[in-house]
Amino acid sequence: MAEGPARTGSTTEGLPVAPSMGPGLAQAHIAPHAANVTRRTAYICALAVGVAVLAAGMAQVLQRLIALVTNLAFRGTASLENLGPTTAHLGLWVILVPPIGGVVVGLMARYGSQAIRGHGIPEAMEQILTNESRIPVRMTFLKPLSAAVAIGTGGPFGSEGPIIATGGALGSVLGQMLPVTAAERKTLLAAGAAAGMAATFGSPVSAVLLAIELLLFEYRPRSLIPVALAACTATGVRFSYAGSAPAFHSVSFSEPSGGALILYVLLGALVGVVSVGVTKAVYRIEDLFERFPIHWMWWPAIGALPVGIIGYFAPRTLGVGYDNIDAVLTGALTVGPLLSLCVLKFASWSIALGSGTSGGTLAPLFTVGGALGALIGTALTFILPQAGVDPRLAALVGMAAMFAGASRALLASVVFAFETTRQPLGLLPLLGGCSVAWLVSAALMKHSIMTERIARRGRVVPAEYAADWLAQWRAGEFSSRPVVTLGAAETVGEALRRLASVAHQGFPVIDGKRVVGVVMRRTLVAAAPSRRVAELIERPPVTVRASDTLRHAADVMAHTGVGRLPVLADGPAPALVGMLTRSDLVGAHRPRLRAERVAARALARG
Repeated sequence: MAEGPARTGSTTEGLPVAPSMGPGLAQAHIAPHAANVTRRTAYICALAVGVAVLAAGMAQVLQRLIALVTNLAFRGTASLENLGPTTAHLGLWVILVPPIGGVVVGLMARYGSQAIRGHGIPEAMEQILTNESRIPVRMTFLKPLSAAVAIGTGGPFGSEGPIIATGGALGSVLGQMLPVTAAERKTLLAAGAAAGMAATFGSPVSAVLLAIELLLFEYRPRSLIPVALAACTATGVRFSYAGSAPAFHSVSFSEPSGGALILYVLLGALVGVVSVGVTKAVYRIEDLFERFPIHWMWWPAIGALPVGIIGYFAPRTLGVGYDNIDAVLTGALTVGPLLSLCVLKFASWSIALGSGTSGGTLAPLFTVGGALGALIGTALTFILPQAGVDPRLAALVGMAAMFAGASRALLASVVFAFETTRQPLGLLPLLGGCSVAWLVSAALMKHSIMTERIARRGRVVPAEYAADWLAQWRAGEFSSRPVVTLGAAETVGEALRRLASVAHQGFPVIDGKRVVGVVMRRTLVAAAPSRRVAELIERPPVTVRASDTLRHAADVMAHTGVGRLPVLADGPAPALVGMLTRSDLVGAHRPRLRAERVAARALARG
């Protein structure tokens, strides 16, 4: 071990001491982190499965609502058949349908809940980061209802975002009704969100990965297992009513050559650049709406007017448009329709989303990215016919790379494209293209389309998950030694004379071989010289074992307000082996910082 040996002379001054509390309180309430999976995990798993069933049911309800609103708005019939708006023939009246829906959404946002605005996932992320994963009950019905109105009246959004948000709201509400911790409520929220995505696309693995990359902000069994079970359950429910066929139709790809693989990776890099432009454009439009001199309630209607105008000339841009993704991936569209989807779908969606209406981002990003990938793939077949680029595989890579670059959900993007098409030979191009898209996006843009709004509100969104450094070290390795102790029967005067040359500010009190408390120097100075040290003990000692991690020790300090912990040896009759202070915890980071400095110097020399 390079660093972390026992040391002497560590001091920590001016540290607060919590009020007196019973013995063993810190140990009773702060469990060591090694105990990550307990019976409690099984209980949360059972709740997550229940949330998944509800979320899968809500996914069906929302899809039926969208179909109903679409048929009422574009055909004047009360039908649940999923026909979409593209086959309706309203003429110029189609321009007015989206603004009418925008008025309804604006009224729902103003008089119901302003939180229904947006595409769902960033709002769920914000509740996790700022509000202990508490989502209001009304969001469980206002979000799907507002999304059904927005999408059903031609809004160019996917239904998956609102379904993910609704599933998350269901998990959060259940977590507020039951006695669970904030971390467990976050797990239930993520389980509901993953279940919503799995119920929409039949993609359980990518749903779990999306929850990890965008919602959980951790990779721990206590949260991963419930989320995984929820995604499995929701997918099973989907199979029961929609069958097990992949969500998107595609053709079988041939194994790409080395030259084609390089081109797919370069395609991912180009799509990554475009994803940055897409993200910045959405928020630039949002900023423009913020400057409008009218109430925000009317913004969705204003933003929906271009949707109607574009929809009149390009009906494919209206509505969810999952059939567009099918057409792109099967190569059914020529250059003209692909260009229309790439440009006009983006314009329609970005304006509508920037206006603050209710709708999802996944399907529009997949559509725009897929169309762009197909266009580039088609161009490559003419420029480099010998490379063997398949425009349909290029469309799949473009679709996933667009989402990876915009959302920074790398693994979710790769696995999603595979799960929804069942094309194993596309995995390698997907991994290369999405990785480069993520890299380009991270280099050109600090925040993603999911985190930009949260960052603008002053919140820091975790972008990297790393092992807790303090959890890798034991308290016994960093505790200060030798320990200066006081005898319980010793007088204050005797203790002060003996401590005159000692720099420490807190001292464990020993009665025989047993630690009975900790006394501060300032307490000794304020006491009468004739008093016994034992009389100055204000509370039983809060201790840790030498085998406990520094993370556990830090949690005990934070929970109890204690700045110094006697460290006891392991075993049935633990003896005092050291003292651990907050300065020791800070000093434990020196090996990590030193290693990073050494690496930085090596890179600079290289």
